[in-house]
Amino acid sequence: GITVIAFIGSVFSPYYRWSRRHGDGDPLNHCSVNVALYGDTRGWAMTERGRGALQRERDWLAIGPSSLAWDGDALTIRLDEVTAPLPSRLRGTVRVHPTPLLDYTVALDDRGHHRWSPIGASARIEVALDRPDLSWTGRGYFDSNSGDAPLEDDFTSWTWSRAAIGDGTAILYDVLRRDGSTLGVSILTDRDGGVQDIEQPNLASLPRTLWRLPRMTRADRGYRPSVLRRLEDAPFYSRSVLSTQLLGHQTTAVHESLSLDRFVTPWTQFCLPFRMPRALMRARAAPTVRIDR
Repeated sequence: GITVIAFIGSVFSPYYRWSRRHGDGDPLNHCSVNVALYGDTRGWAMTERGRGALQRERDWLAIGPSSLAWDGDALTIRLDEVTAPLPSRLRGTVRVHPTPLLDYTVALDDRGHHRWSPIGASARIEVALDRPDLSWTGRGYFDSNSGDAPLEDDFTSWTWSRAAIGDGTAILYDVLRRDGSTLGVSILTDRDGGVQDIEQPNLASLPRTLWRLPRMTRADRGYRPSVLRRLEDAPFYSRSVLSTQLLGHQTTAVHESLSLDRFVTPWTQFCLPFRMPRALMRARAAPTVRIDR
């Protein structure tokens, strides 16, 4: 499996948080392409770069040597990153074909400072990596988050999960806001681009992570979800694969838990640069982005 996240204003960056607290906080000066590779061959890359490494237009984005381009039907991601903490090259192409595109956006807070859009709740992906030498096709997911304030200012924690249900996709999002209020989103998307609100499944606890991070999810009444595979286990964040049941369907789900109270602790901030190095020298101009139509 693979996860790719392009950040403009890297929300989990210790450098960005430090610059905001000291009166600067230019999001264009804190950009990165995060790549997480799972399987027999694992890899993690998240090098933060300054505004000199950023180029963007309406249908493409380049951060350092990596780029993302939209051709109207698919998102082509060209990766050229170095892993951390042990350096190795992570290079290749990922193509994401959303089927279909969704027109759906949720404000995660009452003031509308934070927004989430599941652009392609169901997608076909094609992965072709040169370094390491890996390729496969499979089922994927494509979404977008945008915001006008630091996450830790407005949220305490959240959990999110996505699961295939027949020809559709169920997405569950539970948010605990800093003011103590909550938001629960439970939707089912279909192959024609429809989005239907569904009754929230029951809360179900999950085992704590190796870092003792508490976790929960939602599932059909009487069903106890289990963790099939641990993908990421950090002091403030986890990503896992679950066995669960939703709307009467036995399925697997990708699940994420985030604690922003954990994120802001001095210990976490001290550790983050080992996984999120910042490029020290001014980057060369970003590459020319090709969009095949």
